[in-house]
Order: sequence, then structure tokens, then C-alpha cells
Amino acid sequence: MTQTTEAAQVPEDSRSVRPAPSHRVHRAWFVAAVTFVTIIGAAAFRSLPGLLIDPLHEEFHWSRGTIGAAVSINLALYGLTAPFAAALMDRFGIRRVVAVALTVIAVGSGLTVWMTQAWQLMLCWGLLVGLGSGSMALAFAATVTNRWFTERKGLVTGILTAASASGQLIFLPLLSWIVTEHDWRPAAVTVALAALAVVPFVWLLLRDHPADVGQAPYGATEFVPKPEPVRGAARRAVTVLFSAVRTGPFWLLAGSFAICGASTNGLVQTHFVPAAHDHHMPVTAAASLLAVIGVFDVVGTVASGWFTDRFESRRLLAVYYALRGVSLLFLPMLLAPSVRPPMVFFIVFYGLDWVATVPPTLALCREQYGEDSAIVFGWVLASHQIGAALVAFLGGFARDRFGSYDVVWYASGALCAAAALMVLVIRRRRPAVPARGAAVSPAPA
Repeated sequence: MTQTTEAAQVPEDSRSVRPAPSHRVHRAWFVAAVTFVTIIGAAAFRSLPGLLIDPLHEEFHWSRGTIGAAVSINLALYGLTAPFAAALMDRFGIRRVVAVALTVIAVGSGLTVWMTQAWQLMLCWGLLVGLGSGSMALAFAATVTNRWFTERKGLVTGILTAASASGQLIFLPLLSWIVTEHDWRPAAVTVALAALAVVPFVWLLLRDHPADVGQAPYGATEFVPKPEPVRGAARRAVTVLFSAVRTGPFWLLAGSFAICGASTNGLVQTHFVPAAHDHHMPVTAAASLLAVIGVFDVVGTVASGWFTDRFESRRLLAVYYALRGVSLLFLPMLLAPSVRPPMVFFIVFYGLDWVATVPPTLALCREQYGEDSAIVFGWVLASHQIGAALVAFLGGFARDRFGSYDVVWYASGALCAAAALMVLVIRRRRPAVPARGAAVSPAPA
């Protein structure tokens, strides 16, 4: 596919585009819908790690710390790949990058059924699935949003973020049933097939840019030509990083988002099921509770996107982190052999706050870093996953060392309080949008 062919078909003097008739839905919403289905359909591969800890421990006698290390590699690469994936999408197009990523995920997940050594788990699930899933990270949603929308960005970001997070959790009851009734290998094969099933949707229905269909982005009144492919994707990602690290807001955003990842993907998604099982709760019941988190996450994240379009992002983030920290402090008292009303309340409350942090965090990246915001957000997301990776490992280590997860719940609650303070000290900036790839001018912390 040639990046500039379709764009060249649009007359150069066609700078103004009349809004579509009121009875027609803008093509951007169809692209957002395809992206939503793609993300939620591909999310099966993010559902499995928490369900593998006990089966792999029992079959291969690997420690929970060792299994947690493989999950840590996966989570870290998920984050570290994201900024490069955003740059690769600028170079090769969204469809190619996402289709290749899904294929890599399918290969990595499928190969795990033949593994016999811990290093093979780290190679297949850690390296391959980590690299593939990183290319399907939130930078994908950010790229689609930035290209196709000039209005309703917060709402669209919330919807696509909800697809990513909720898709991971909604698949859990099915996968936990497969693991319980048929062993973990059929579950790994199911994940591989789910990733492959999404590829045709991406290739046939997704479009890289509004210019491909001769339209302006949603909310724009002028036609936006499709940019030339950006060469040197890796160099650009690193250049943007080096510029961003010289600004205070980057460190505050990255640090708070690392705590976000530690308290969600790293802790609850990875260790909630084995922690509940420690209290004699059936695995299927614990997995179903995580699925309920996924359902309410849709409501919470979409609402957060709506709030982000209307309220100050720093205050929203501070409220989200503070409430999350308080809820984690109560969780050790709620775990029991059966599901009781206080646990249901925690699940609903935590679900509403699961990734509600993403829309305001992305909005702050746009405010501070302009057109480079998708790549900067990719690096901020990398910190999210590094935080998740550390807690995925430390949670398993703490369980091996202390016999319970209690200390990890309490520590995560305290970290969330620190994150609330961090986001409040970011000063508001009204940016002059820099040219693509240009150095990011420093902003005060």
C-alpha cells in the first residue's frame, strides 16, 4: 500500500470540506467502531497470565516469582514497544503494524503449548506476546483518535480505552472455565485463534487516515492532507523521548502512570485470582469478579472521557488515584471463600476507576506536547507497564516470601495517594503546537 496515492487524488485546492449531510454518520465513527472491535477482540491475549500462575506452578513446580517474572517481561515490553509502534504507524500505516502485531501474538501464545522450561515461557509469553501486544497498546487508540477526530477526543479515547481494559477482563470467565475444565493449553490456543480472527477486520475495514476516503477529520472544517510516511521511526521515538524527559510534566505523568499500572495490570489483573484462591474462593468465581470489573470499566472510562472534555484533567486524576488507593487498603479485609456484598461493592467501585485515568492523562500529553503527544503518551504508557511489571514480579515474590498478598495491597494503596499528589503539581500550559518530530519545549513542573 502506497501511503500517498489516495491522498494525491484529492485536489490540492480542496482545502475546505463541507460538513457531511446531517443524515450521514461521519466515517470517523466507523473507523472508531472497527478499532473498538479490533481492540476488544484482540484483548483475549491480555486475559490469560493471571490464570496461568497456579496451573503452571502445579504442573512444572515453578515458583510464583518465576512465573511472575515472565508476566513482568510481557508487561514491560507491552509498554516499551508502544512509542515505537506509534512511530511505525506513521511510517507504514496502522493496518500493517496492527496486522503483524496480531500475528506475532498468535504465534507466541500458540507456541506455549509445547513449552517445558521456564525460559520458554519467558520467550513465548514474555517476549513475543509482549512485543505484539505493545503494538496494540493505547498508542494505537491515541493514533486513531488524533488522526480522525478534532472534536470529542476525550469521549473517543474513553471508549477505545474501555475496549482495551474491559476486553481483557470480559474474556476471563470463558478462559477460567477452559483452564479449570480442560487445562491451560486449550486456553492458550483459544487466545491464539482470537488474535488471528481479528486480522481480517483490521485489513479489510480499517483506514489509516481521513484523506484515504476524501474526508476531513470529525469536527474539522478544512481538509487535512495525508502526511508523507515518516522515516526513521525508531529515531523519532527516541528523539521525542529525549526532548520530553527535559520537561517536568513528563516525569510527573510517567511517575503517576507507573503507579496506575502497578495498581491495575500488575497487581489486580495478575494477582487477584490467586489471592482470592488463597482465601478458598473458586477460580471461576474470582475470574468472574474481574469480568465484572471489566463491565463497569466501560461505564467509568467512557464517563471519564466525557468528564475530560469538560473538566480540568489534573483534578480528575487526583480524585481517581485517591479513591483507588482507599479501596485497595480495604481489599484484604474483603477476601473470603464466598462473594459477599462488600466485595461486590469493591468490584463495582474499582471497575469504575480501572482505567478512568487514561483520558485525562492523554489530554495532558496533548496539552503539553502537541503533535508529538501520541509518542510521548507511548513513553508514559511504557512507565505504566514498567510499574505493572515490577508489581507483577514483586507480588509473586511477596506471596512466596510472606505467604499472602496483604503487604502488596497496602503498599499499592499508599502509592496511589502519592500519585494523586503528583498530578496536582503539574502546571497548566497552553502550548504552541510544535512541528512533528520537533524538540519539545520545556514546561515547568
